Amino acid sequence: MEGKMNTALDKFESDIEKNSSSYHPVSEKKHKRIESILEKSRKTKNINIRISEYDLEKLRERSDKEGIPYQTLVSSILHKYVSDQLVEEKNILKSLKLLVRSK
Repeated sequence: MEGKMNTALDKFESDIEKNSSSYHPVSEKKHKRIESILEKSRKTKNINIRISEYDLEKLRERSDKEGIPYQTLVSSILHKYVSDQLVEEKNILKSLKLLVRSK
């Protein structure tokens, strides 16, 4: 087998290969819809917003602590908010109290 590269697969790739027979093709319509969603997720738009100097200062401090640019942090927070992944601290504390009580 001349020219064939022997590459080791990582666990994720190995799992895909092991389960490949269980995957089913999707319709052309569904495939186009998936591609459209992926394309939209790759595109970005610039926006201008007004925020207080204090909030901007705190965002920059937090982004420094996280090791990411503050614009990336803002984008991440917005994404988590619109995709219902942003959780309020009071809800976490409430859940923890319920867990402690149930023990």
